[in-house]
Amino acid sequence: MRKKKSEILNIIKEEIISNYKSYILVIILFSVGLFLGVLFINQTENQENVIKYINTYIDEIKISESNSTIVQLKTDIKNNIFLVFILWFAGTTIVGIPIVFGIIIARGFCLGYTISACVITLGKIKGLIFVLLTIFLQNLILIPALLFLGVSSIKLYKSIVKDKRKENVKIEIIRHTIFSALMTILLCLSSVVEVFVSNNLLKIIVKYL
Repeated sequence: MRKKKSEILNIIKEEIISNYKSYILVIILFSVGLFLGVLFINQTENQENVIKYINTYIDEIKISESNSTIVQLKTDIKNNIFLVFILWFAGTTIVGIPIVFGIIIARGFCLGYTISACVITLGKIKGLIFVLLTIFLQNLILIPALLFLGVSSIKLYKSIVKDKRKENVKIEIIRHTIFSALMTILLCLSSVVEVFVSNNLLKIIVKYL
C-alpha cells in the first residue's frame, strides 16, 4: 500500500517538474483573475448593491428547506461537467487555448470577487470565517483540478503545434480525455462537499451573522 502511494506521489512529482512552466503559467493566470476580482469590487460604485445581495442571500439560507439540496447538487454537477467539457474541447483545438486561459482567469476573478464581497459585507473577521467555512473546502478540490486541466490542455496544445505526427497527437488527445474524465470526478466531489458540508456549515453560522 505504501509502495503504491509512493509511486503515485513520484508520478505526480515528475509530472509537475516536467511541466513546471505550464503550472507557473496557470497559477499566474488564476492569481491575476483573483487580483482583478478583489480590485473590481473595491473600485465599484455599487458596493451597496453587493452588500444588499449578500445579506439577502444569508436571509434566504436561514429559511431554506432541505429538499432543495438534491436540486442544487444536480445543478452543480451539471455545471462542473459542462466546465470540464469546455476545457476538454478547447484543449483539443489550437484556437481554443485562449478560452482555457480565459476560464482560469474568470474562475480566479469570481473567487476574488466573492471573498471581497463577503469581507466588505460582514467585516474582516466574520467575512473571513464565512469564506473559510463555506467557500474554502470545495475550492480545495476545485481549484487544483481546474489548474491541472489547464496544464493538460497546454500540453495537448504544445503536442499539436510542435509534433506533427498524427499518432503522437492521437495519444495525447486520449491522455487528455482520460485525465479530463478523472478531473470530472474530482469536480463532482467538490460539488458534494459544497452541498452537503459547506452549505450545512453555512446554515449553522448564518444564525450568528
